[in-house]
Amino acid sequence: MRKIERRTWITTTAAVLATLCMAGATTAFGEDRKIQAAATIGMVADLVKQVGGDRVAVTQLLGPGVDPHLYKPTSADASTLSQADVIFYSGLMLEGRMGDLFAKLARSGKLAYPITESVPESQLLEPAEFEGHYDPHIWFDVSMWAQTVPTIVKGLSDADPAGKQLYESNGAALMARMLELDAFCKEHAATIPEASRILVTSHDAYNYFGRAYGFKVVALQGVSTVSEAALADMASMVDFIKDQNVKAIFVETSVNPAAINRVAEDAGVKIGGELFSDAMGEPGEMKAGFDVGTYDGMVRYNITTISNALK
Repeated sequence: MRKIERRTWITTTAAVLATLCMAGATTAFGEDRKIQAAATIGMVADLVKQVGGDRVAVTQLLGPGVDPHLYKPTSADASTLSQADVIFYSGLMLEGRMGDLFAKLARSGKLAYPITESVPESQLLEPAEFEGHYDPHIWFDVSMWAQTVPTIVKGLSDADPAGKQLYESNGAALMARMLELDAFCKEHAATIPEASRILVTSHDAYNYFGRAYGFKVVALQGVSTVSEAALADMASMVDFIKDQNVKAIFVETSVNPAAINRVAEDAGVKIGGELFSDAMGEPGEMKAGFDVGTYDGMVRYNITTISNALK
């Protein structure tokens, strides 16, 4: 099976590169032509849209509910990437083997940017179970995710120098809004008694969230969702929930909920809600009064759901 998957990956990568070669260099911009940007996950795409404004058209590769750890690019992605003037992705191995593809595209002359490259390494977490690799889920610390905006501004400016002033202005305004969002998260976290700030989820996507907003984060799976939760891990989780008198645990939209539901049943604890982790909601999807198809709305929904269940 692994050999088949590897052949599929090689074939797809070759198809993408071949399509790019046939497409040739980036086409010249006309007055009425928008910059074409491709982005991987929703959290990246949303920031690119806000920085680019009406001057940029953004195509998102990974839709709602799609797990980026497991995603493999398809031949259909080749068309999107070949037509893009600039490509943005999270990086830090979040997109798995797609990162290799983007690196190859960059070497071939395509503008491709891992937006986390502007985050200082000293701020990154390196979980023991991911030895040698950093935790990629930095968007849950809003102040850290705001540091990716300059890379987006640079990438769009490189692709479209005439729009540089607009991108810089939009980027500064976006970073200011993100500081307000960070304050919103801190205010909601403060409504939960410190002893109750225990966040139990399916996989370890909330380490930065926990560090930023004062939560102890416990998960069944590690940083990646590639491996399944073992029975022993589930039993240990049940014991932990009972010992710590955890009020609620949470499922995630992009992770199979079977294991965490089993833990909730065995521990006799309620499911506090469904959180967004590696993917946002559908565009325009409203939950609890928040548009979870946007980064701002998704973050507000998550922290509100957590605080309502635990406080």
